[in-house]
Amino acid sequence: MTLLQTRKLLALLASGTLMLSSVVPALAQSSGVSATDTTSASAPSTKAEQKAQQKAQRKAARKAARAKNTAELKKLESNGYQPSENDSNYPQNLQNAEKKANAGQAASQ
Repeated sequence: MTLLQTRKLLALLASGTLMLSSVVPALAQSSGVSATDTTSASAPSTKAEQKAQQKAQRKAARKAARAKNTAELKKLESNGYQPSENDSNYPQNLQNAEKKANAGQAASQ
């Protein structure tokens, strides 16, 4: 198997895993089928496929965590926090930005 074929396979597995992880909870809620029944039918058969799927899941989890952290930082920056600034009032500035962000969030609910 060439490197290009391996990459295509990993991309296919990753997209399949993401699609399956978003569909399974919906199916489990609507049809009464448990999530373990659905995933066991589509589980990879070889160790290589299992490792590739696990790697894709870890990568997706890291990507989601990074996106969450980035979104949180942008939210704080939009409320006045400047992380690059060398400020002696560091904790207070961060806390003030968090208060503003939480106040805006509470007002929108």
